[in-house]
Amino acid sequence: MSKQDKIKQLIDLRAEAKLGGGEKKIETQHRKGKMTARERIEILLDEGSFEEYDMFVTHRCTNFGMEKKKVLGDGVVTGSGTIDGRVVYIYSQDFTVFGGSLSEPFAKKICKVMDMAMKVGAPVIGINDSGGARIQEGVTSLAGYADIFQRNIMASGVIPQISAIFGPCAGGAVYSPALTDFVMMTENTSYMFVTGPKVVKTVTGEDITTEDLGGANVHASKSGVSHFLLEDEEEGLLLIRKLLSYLPQNNLEEPPVTECNDPIDRLDDALNDIIPESPNQPYDIKDIIYSMVDNSEFLEVHRHYAKNIVVGFAKFDGMPVGIVANQPNFLAGVLDIDASRKAARFVRFCDAFNVPILTLVDVPGFLPGSSQEYGGIIIHGAKLMFAYGEATVPKVTITLRKSYGGAHDVMSSKQLRGDINYAWPSAEIAVMGAAGAVEVLYGRELAAIEDAEERAKFAAEKEADYKEKFANPYQAASMGYIDDVIEPRNSRFRIIRAFEMLQTKKDTNPPKKHSNIPL
Repeated sequence: MSKQDKIKQLIDLRAEAKLGGGEKKIETQHRKGKMTARERIEILLDEGSFEEYDMFVTHRCTNFGMEKKKVLGDGVVTGSGTIDGRVVYIYSQDFTVFGGSLSEPFAKKICKVMDMAMKVGAPVIGINDSGGARIQEGVTSLAGYADIFQRNIMASGVIPQISAIFGPCAGGAVYSPALTDFVMMTENTSYMFVTGPKVVKTVTGEDITTEDLGGANVHASKSGVSHFLLEDEEEGLLLIRKLLSYLPQNNLEEPPVTECNDPIDRLDDALNDIIPESPNQPYDIKDIIYSMVDNSEFLEVHRHYAKNIVVGFAKFDGMPVGIVANQPNFLAGVLDIDASRKAARFVRFCDAFNVPILTLVDVPGFLPGSSQEYGGIIIHGAKLMFAYGEATVPKVTITLRKSYGGAHDVMSSKQLRGDINYAWPSAEIAVMGAAGAVEVLYGRELAAIEDAEERAKFAAEKEADYKEKFANPYQAASMGYIDDVIEPRNSRFRIIRAFEMLQTKKDTNPPKKHSNIPL
């Protein structure tokens, strides 16, 4: 074979590999509203930056006639590229090849890019579109999954890991995304579950559709497995690019600071009036967030799950910051099991990757009731407390209105190593609300008053007295638990100044193998 023939052979093999399962299967993929593995990579990465590895890998299975069915690449496209000029590693499962099912070589390809990402210190992005384990390979396929899981575990907290679910993801395949930092799913074309509807029907008798069992809406709103709900794949790919703009390459680097044209001393007079006069009247915490951050840009995480707390990323004078905020517009901003888990996970992510945390507090307490107690609200609430107390990144807290009881402690209080704790004049920092406090403090006196009108008048007087003493930030400020009471419209400037001052802060935790967080 001449040199020219060898080069032609290479070009032909490359063209064959790039076709995956062939034109017909690509057309079928498109008819389902899904892109091919390579089309996804093309949109995600900077133009011309993709460097592919293992294009010529094939499976080695000889069972069930598989030796006659070999496809170059074996169902997954792997390699590296750049996003906004920064290196990332990627694997994109190809549903046109054996339904994207995982074989031993398929797993080794994924493991190779994950190992390289760890060596280089760069994020890993996994695009999942797979029928699961390749049954013809038996236990070697299962071993391949476990090899990937082990790498997900070792990479956790070292490099950012993002999973996009753009098709089926079932059985053992779901655990790799579950081990990563962020999961996103597309409406109508993606699903995740441990066992499918047929197995559920056989084992439990429950009749349920694929969508209701593990669709994107279910995991975005009910289980919290998915952090982002997408209309289509393109939205997801562009969202990954946006998400990475807030994150460092690895745990040893700082998040990328960008130039900011939004003045740091910009005042928003509307903030002075945004808290309602009535302590029981709701308002939207996102209005406050948008007014404070650079250019009103806020990337919300877990938007559809546990809406009583809001988490996400924004920038202050170009510095990436993670925001955790109670949402009075939903369940009065109370902390429950789901909100505690959601916020704790987000705080731990920010701490792992050196992203400072801003906490906005308006919390009436933990949600009471038997369902919460039976579900373990004590241990789940402790997760959030643990996450804040363990975190060593700069932490700035602003109490906007209510901060009652144990929930006050949990929400990045001074005693959990909050660095700068501010309060607005509308802040109410106390063990409980005025009505509840009066019942406890004056229960006997109230019971002794027979006349209902007199009893109500007595209670109102005591509530007013309690509010005067405790429904303000000044008692906490007098003890140094609040560093300053600030004018709401000046919050942006004070936040930026605080984070600038805290850039060189050092907090250390005791030497240990690892903590025993209350799972």
